[in-house]
Amino acid sequence: MAKHSTPMLDQLESGPWPSFVSDIKQEVANRAANPKGLDYQIPADAPEDLLGVLELSYEDKETHWKHGGIVGVFGYGGGVIGRYCDQPQMFPGVAHFHTIRVAQPSGKYYNSDYIRQLCDIWDLRGSGLTNMHGSTGDIVLLGTQTPQLEEIFHDLTHKMHTDLGGSGSNLRTPEACLGQSRCEFACYNTQDMCYQLTQDYQDELHRPAFPYKFKFKFDGCPNGCVFAMARSAFAVVGTWKADIKIDQEAVKAYVGGEYKPNAGAHAGRDWGAFDIEAEVVNLCPSKCMKWDGSKLTINNRECVRCMHCINVMPRALHIGDERGASILVGAKAPILDGAQMGSLLVPFIPTEAPYNEVKELIEKIWDWWMEEGKNRERVGETIKRLSFQKLLEATEISAIPQHVKSPRANPYIFFKEEEVPGGWTRDLTAYRQRHQR
Repeated sequence: MAKHSTPMLDQLESGPWPSFVSDIKQEVANRAANPKGLDYQIPADAPEDLLGVLELSYEDKETHWKHGGIVGVFGYGGGVIGRYCDQPQMFPGVAHFHTIRVAQPSGKYYNSDYIRQLCDIWDLRGSGLTNMHGSTGDIVLLGTQTPQLEEIFHDLTHKMHTDLGGSGSNLRTPEACLGQSRCEFACYNTQDMCYQLTQDYQDELHRPAFPYKFKFKFDGCPNGCVFAMARSAFAVVGTWKADIKIDQEAVKAYVGGEYKPNAGAHAGRDWGAFDIEAEVVNLCPSKCMKWDGSKLTINNRECVRCMHCINVMPRALHIGDERGASILVGAKAPILDGAQMGSLLVPFIPTEAPYNEVKELIEKIWDWWMEEGKNRERVGETIKRLSFQKLLEATEISAIPQHVKSPRANPYIFFKEEEVPGGWTRDLTAYRQRHQR
């Protein structure tokens, strides 16, 4: 018999989609049966009490969790998120229910042995509930108690050679797409850059010293499989300089129906005959493509790298040969000042190891943000408060049209004194002399 009545949670299982409620109930059943004979290091009924406190939150229409700040392990200020229930007598199994972030391997590649080791640790010392992967990108282990933190950290680092992920006002765990290991569109080695920067900036990950959190994300191309430009303070998005390569015979094969558009991804739906005008040319956001019935042409100077044409006709079109990345800064979720996408800072930057150009840019942004940022202010909010121009000055980047979000509404232009030959004093003297005459 269930320890807690959960009618509203039960209703969440009634829809057509898989439910997290069912997953928690499965863990409740596993712990009741205890197939591994484990001597659980936290209350065995933690998953069941989790259901109970969630049902109570739905009844009361308010959360019964309170944030406990950073519950660190020795010598490490990030990685563990404190969670405490405000009804510990009613739900003792989740009186404290800390969340642990674990650094995912670059590109999220791991084998079954790694997953088994992780689950063995968490079955014994945690609730058995995981989130693969959380919105931040990490492996997320949901629910343990304070005495288990050092033990879990020891097992992760010494047995699995795996670090904790980020939490607090520090560098959050960097995340990369599969990149060149699996994708023909990847413009740089996302996995290697992610790994190298994670290693180089371990101190910034372990010891919170920033105004607030800072995230790296690495997308190999503008398709954005990890959605870097919307999820990270510093997004490295692969791009290219040279022309898109066109195989005209393959274009004709798509038009003639020999090849399925979009690599056959929509094979379950009858799209009818492929219409290159309707499905490619007319959908180009910058209108840089033309089809004359026998030849496809692209005005590459106007191309905005949206990837649509390449995605639809991957056999016919391919990314250019001169490859690198664009840097966008300041994306964040809607916590203090609303959600915002990243703003383009560098249209093209080289991406060859050891990534010195990228590192120099990162460190200039950090130096400026740590000097000017307010407590719990994301770098995107600092930019919005102080202006994008201040970021350009701090990073020593000259303004270009791509930095303009929208045309000016204010007709006045203000110059700095050092930008005017002779300075303001000379102009003011000449003005007075004219009017005195």
